[in-house]
Amino acid sequence: MRDDQQPVYMIGVAAQLCQVHPQTLRQYEKIGLVVPSRVGSKNRLYSEVDIRRVQRVQRLTQQLGVNLAGVEIILRLLDDMEEIRKDMENQFDEYRLEAERRLLDLASQSNLPVRRDEQLLPTPRIRWKKTEL
Repeated sequence: MRDDQQPVYMIGVAAQLCQVHPQTLRQYEKIGLVVPSRVGSKNRLYSEVDIRRVQRVQRLTQQLGVNLAGVEIILRLLDDMEEIRKDMENQFDEYRLEAERRLLDLASQSNLPVRRDEQLLPTPRIRWKKTEL
């Protein structure tokens, strides 16, 4: 099975999949809305992720009337939100593992009284990443 980020589509095929002209893809690349992989110095290869991103740009511009400057801001914010979501998932996994470890420690020492000055479970330590617009 192929990875969604694996570059496989030449610009002509990518343009057909996105229902745009290849020049539109070149323009989106020029302003940084999509960054295809390069094979050699000229050939662009697009991944499934790139195709979905171009389709999102098309939806924002054609259906919602957003200009390309607005699309750039929206996409950056969506990328930031995805990064924050992944970071929160990782932090929650760390918290869950620590909580499970503490509970297993307590369960293995059933005769041991719980100290009043120590928390039974860890308090989540959420680390917020600062992002720039």
